[in-house]
Amino acid sequence: MNVNFEYYRIFYYVAKYHNFTKAAHTLGSSQPNVTRAMNCLEQQINTTLFVRTNRGIQLTPEGEKLYTHISAAMSQIFAAEEELSDSTGLSHGSISIGVSETALNIFLFNKLKTFHMTYPGIRLKLYNYSTSQAINAVKSGKIDFAIVSTPASVESPLRQIMLQPFQEILVGGTTFTALGSQELSLAELKNYPLISLGRETTTFQFYHALFLSHGLELAPDTETATTDQILPLVKCELGLAFLPEAMAHDSIQKREIVQISLKENIPERNICMLYDCQHPLNSAARQFRKMILENHLS
Repeated sequence: MNVNFEYYRIFYYVAKYHNFTKAAHTLGSSQPNVTRAMNCLEQQINTTLFVRTNRGIQLTPEGEKLYTHISAAMSQIFAAEEELSDSTGLSHGSISIGVSETALNIFLFNKLKTFHMTYPGIRLKLYNYSTSQAINAVKSGKIDFAIVSTPASVESPLRQIMLQPFQEILVGGTTFTALGSQELSLAELKNYPLISLGRETTTFQFYHALFLSHGLELAPDTETATTDQILPLVKCELGLAFLPEAMAHDSIQKREIVQISLKENIPERNICMLYDCQHPLNSAARQFRKMILENHLS
């Protein structure tokens, strides 16, 4: 059976994403071209591979069987490409990274600086994502990998690697200086205005679960779209907020804000890397990932 290998490559991405449009985006093609190729493949092997629905496509049992073999073959091809690539691939190219503001501020800035100085020809594309947005972007192949904060719920073929722990603290503006010598409980926070990230964020869900574990409801007075908005609002005396200690440190030292002790323990969180182990990376993205992981593999 003489089948065009390109059809099998296209089939791999269609089957992986269960979506013609996502496969076309990854391949740099169009949805009609991908659909046409899959129709040709089905005709050439005389087998129905997909069941098309309004929600996308599902693999038939024959399609599942073919995908098992094709994905194994593609993994070998990707591995071979990695072995054949060398430093010449680091003179140009681009890397697409999804990053949360917390991860950017307390972890990634220095890594980006070092990488850019070493490989100035590589273009860096940074996308500001929440953790949930980053997971979807990695799944769709829009970005090479993501550096975000936990908690992050990922399933195969996505993988999660912890890079750096961080601790969050409760802070307030200078009008709350008197609280700096006290120890508040989570229950007592209802007596003070509270600032937090929006309800759609992983951070909100983290604190919602924390409050709920103590029989309390998280009801912030002010919700922000980004972490970077919280510190200025605290300085403007709009309320108390939880912030990563590293992001609040300088402002505490300058006495622009005060740290407030909390009776309950705030669980430690982590900066983590998320990537799709089945998604091939160019040499620049592999080198940057390697640089990040060299000193941070747990």
